[in-house]
Amino acid sequence: MRAAAKQLSNSPPNALRRLQQELVDVTDNPIEGIKVHSAAENIFIWKVAIFGAPGTIYQGGYFKATLKFPSRYPFEPPSMRFDNPLFHPNVYKDGRVCISILHPPGQDKLSGESAAERWNPAHGVRSILLSVISMLNEPNISSPANVDASVSYRKYKENGNKEFPDIIKKMVEKSKAEAAKDGVKVPETEEEYVIKARVKRQQAENEGGTDNGDVGLEEEFYDA
Repeated sequence: MRAAAKQLSNSPPNALRRLQQELVDVTDNPIEGIKVHSAAENIFIWKVAIFGAPGTIYQGGYFKATLKFPSRYPFEPPSMRFDNPLFHPNVYKDGRVCISILHPPGQDKLSGESAAERWNPAHGVRSILLSVISMLNEPNISSPANVDASVSYRKYKENGNKEFPDIIKKMVEKSKAEAAKDGVKVPETEEEYVIKARVKRQQAENEGGTDNGDVGLEEEFYDA
């Protein structure tokens, strides 16, 4: 608590203002299949829930992650880590997400990433979360964070090897237990997947926007 208060007191006003604006944006105009809220005592830490999209091997999954923002945000990117292990080519074994948009600004000749692919202040949380959704469905296996997952995924796509989807299936089933523990109803159909986002947007339009984006998991995350 004291560390959070210290970070807030030492943070530039533009960082606080930017995060408050983005939190209101993703709350009023949620991304389908994703819910977010900030820690009550520290807006520099956001909790994220990603629901596996219907029709994919992640269907029915409930994947929680944490976004941590630096005090110099948006001039430096946040970090993102899945709270539980996720077997994926672009996720380190400790849960850290490795995608270009989360890498510091500027061109990296070693990785081959251009400046346009990496972080810049024009990006924001919405861009990051959309990139993560894309990452789940279309991993970048040319520069993997988890080599074992990359090899397994390549075999799955090229030869139909079942190792990768079988591992994901087990993770999805395990995540359902986590969802039940949190009191979360995971969307299983396309209609369930998109309806909450639509309803939330409609409510925001009817109410003229929300004043408080700090929403609890049990209140907002597809509660049962």
